[in-house]
Amino acid sequence: MSPLLVFGVIAGYFALLLLISYLTSLKSDNLTFYTGNRESPWFLVAFGMVGASLSGVTFISVPGEVGNTQWAYLQFVMGNMVGYAVIALVLIPLFYRLNLISIYEYLKSRFGRNTYLTGATIFLISQTIGASFRLFLAATVLQIAFFDAFGVPFYASVFVTMILIWLYTYKSGIKTIVWTDTLQTSFLLLAVIITIAVIAGQLGKSAGDMLAIVGDSELSNIFVWEGNTSQNFFKMFAGGVFITIAMNGLDQNVMQKNLTCRNQKDAQKNIFWFAITFFFSNLLFLALGVLLYHYAAVNGLDLPGATDELFPSLALNHFGTLAGVVFLLGITAAAFSSADSALTALTTSFCIDIIDLPAKKDVNQDLTRRWIHIGFTFLVFLTIVVFNEVNDRSVVSAVFKAAGFTYGPLLGLFAFGLTNPLAVRDRIVPYICLLSPALSFVLDWNSARWFDGFQFGFEILLVNAAITYLGLLLTAQKQPSASD
Repeated sequence: MSPLLVFGVIAGYFALLLLISYLTSLKSDNLTFYTGNRESPWFLVAFGMVGASLSGVTFISVPGEVGNTQWAYLQFVMGNMVGYAVIALVLIPLFYRLNLISIYEYLKSRFGRNTYLTGATIFLISQTIGASFRLFLAATVLQIAFFDAFGVPFYASVFVTMILIWLYTYKSGIKTIVWTDTLQTSFLLLAVIITIAVIAGQLGKSAGDMLAIVGDSELSNIFVWEGNTSQNFFKMFAGGVFITIAMNGLDQNVMQKNLTCRNQKDAQKNIFWFAITFFFSNLLFLALGVLLYHYAAVNGLDLPGATDELFPSLALNHFGTLAGVVFLLGITAAAFSSADSALTALTTSFCIDIIDLPAKKDVNQDLTRRWIHIGFTFLVFLTIVVFNEVNDRSVVSAVFKAAGFTYGPLLGLFAFGLTNPLAVRDRIVPYICLLSPALSFVLDWNSARWFDGFQFGFEILLVNAAITYLGLLLTAQKQPSASD
């Protein structure tokens, strides 16, 4: 693809985002940035959340991973559906009843300030690493597709990207993101649909033929029953349930969008319809994976060394200009829809949870919030640059996985608060929340050697949360109180 064409596509895309930002930022203030003034239509939030939940990791990795684990990932997505039901029926009513801006404010009222700060800090660390990792993957693709042709170094291209994201989110925050996510989800799904259509056209197949290829392929096998593998159905299903609760229901990034809905009923409708759309979107990505491998086999193409490179390689080098353009739009939309909301959520949590900045219209408070937003933008930029300097994808992936362990304590804290009337010893909670992921990491690292070949999968999060819960239970006070 011509670098100038790539530039035109990306520039046009950002022009649309900036236009949406301008239209949604009129008469905005701190409360608009944090909550969107609770005026978001639920169906808009539901559709927009699909793109943010899929992210650049899903866009690139899921189709390629079909070659390794077939459709086993769908077992995880099935568990996601149960997790979203728990969020809609348990967490949404709680957060709306307490009228929260940051969901970690619940920990303050239930346990005490140390627990509250611990929960918020866990989120800030995990989200910074997670958002940086997802944007790093997408930035790498854009670097190869465009910036390398002009000799632009990686750090410069990432810096420009972060500045652009800051520009369209700094004023109205979550209100703008609800609308930009809708645009980005549209581009994301359109990219997959057009790519499938291009494959069908090049192979001379009808829609029915394409469905038959997917249905008859060995790569479309879903269920894995072997006990020791990490793809075992029960492990992946349970992991899907609890990871969804922890990394969606207990994540400010995701829940901040839900809390922009007008009321609890709208927020619950948003979750249920989002879950349905999310499930079928993942089916689409898995089907695309089967078709990519089928296309490569029919045309005798050598597969790239890493499965993450399959979709980018075929889209940019074999499917023609249209498919290349929509792929770039898709990966850009997937990356930015998660990065922009992450920056907003990080800023919100730091302002509300860490420095207790009141959410009201005030020039000085607005200025403080904007500087914090700039600070997190720069922090994510630095983290991505460090990932690139490490120059080892397996190391970066390990850091991302380690960050995921920190959601276990959050799940344990909220589970304890919702199911147990006891109070915690507020001052020792931070130590429990440090110990539980450390023990979980040791168990995960040594599981095959210690447990006769058994390997933890996503369900390690549940183990992590259980250790946190047990630690809280063993050190609990008999009489409920907010702190020691």
